[in-house]
Amino acid sequence: MVLIIVLVFLGVFAVVSLIMVASGSNASQESKLVSDRLDSVLAIEKKPDMSNLIVDVRKSEVVSSIPWIDRFLREIEFVPRVRRLLAQADLKWTVGGLVLMSAAAFIFPAYLVYLRTGRFLVGVAAGIAIGSIPTLFVLKKRSYRLGKFEAGLPEALDLVVSALRVGHSFNSALGLVTRECPDPVGPEFKICYEEQNYGLELKTALENMVTRVPIQDLRIVVTAILIQKESGGNLAEVLEKTAQVIRERFRLKRQVRTHTAQGRLTGIILTLLPVVLGFLLYMINPKMMSLLWTRELGIKLLYAAGIMIVIGGLIIRKIVNMDV
Repeated sequence: MVLIIVLVFLGVFAVVSLIMVASGSNASQESKLVSDRLDSVLAIEKKPDMSNLIVDVRKSEVVSSIPWIDRFLREIEFVPRVRRLLAQADLKWTVGGLVLMSAAAFIFPAYLVYLRTGRFLVGVAAGIAIGSIPTLFVLKKRSYRLGKFEAGLPEALDLVVSALRVGHSFNSALGLVTRECPDPVGPEFKICYEEQNYGLELKTALENMVTRVPIQDLRIVVTAILIQKESGGNLAEVLEKTAQVIRERFRLKRQVRTHTAQGRLTGIILTLLPVVLGFLLYMINPKMMSLLWTRELGIKLLYAAGIMIVIGGLIIRKIVNMDV
C-alpha cells in the first residue's frame, strides 16, 4: 500500500514538474518575442561590447606546434632560411617538424649503433648519416622544383612577349602567365602579380620573386625588365632575346651533362663500392669483418677509409659539376 502511494506521488510530481517547465519555457518564448517586437518598433540596436575584443591583424607563422620549441626556434636566425628552403621545396612542413625528424633520425640510429659496437664516434657518424636524410630530402625536392621552374621559364616569357605584342600591359601579361603556366611557374608569377595589384612596386615584387626562386635565369629576366623600365625600349624584344639566351644555356647544360655522365657514374660507384663490399663481407663472414670495430687498428682503418671516401667523392663531384 505504501509503495502504491509513493509511486502515485512520484507520478504526480513528475507531471506537475513537466507542466511547469513547459509553461515556463512558453512564457520565456512569449516574453522574448514581445521584447524583440518592442526593439524593432523602437529601433533599438544592441551593440556588442568591443572593449575586451583584441584583433591581431599581423601575419603569424607557426614554427612548431609545440609551444616551447616554437619560442626557441623563433630566437634562432637560421629559422627564416630553413622556412625559405621549405617554401622553395613546396613542402608543408614546419621548421620544428624538420628539426624533430632530423633529431629522431640522429638519436635512435646513433644509440643503436653505439649499443652494437660500443664505439661512441661510430654511433655519432651513423647518426649524422641517417639524421641528414630529412634535410637531404628537402634539398632534393627544392632542387627539383627550381629545375622545373627553370625549364618552364622560357615558355612563360614567350607568353609575356605575345601578350605585349598584341597590346596588353606588362601587368596583364603577368596575369596571363599565372593562368596558363603550370606549377611552379604559374603560382610564383601569381604571387608577384597579386603583390603588384595590392600596391607593391614592380621592382619590389620582382625582387621578392627572385628571393623565392633564386636561379640565375630569373635574375637575368628581372634585371632586363628593371633596366627597360628605367631606360625605356622594346620590352617584348628584350624578353624574346632573354628567352633565347636561356634556351641556349639549357642546350649547353645538357651537352655538358652528357659529357660528364661517365664521371658522375664513376664517382657514385667508387663511393658506394667500399660500403657495399664491406656489408656483403660482413654478411658472409661476420667474425672476420668484426675485427674492424673490435680492435684499435681496425677502428683507425675505418676512420681513415671513411675520410678518404668522403674526400674522394667531393673531389669527383667538384670535377664533374660545371657551372654553365
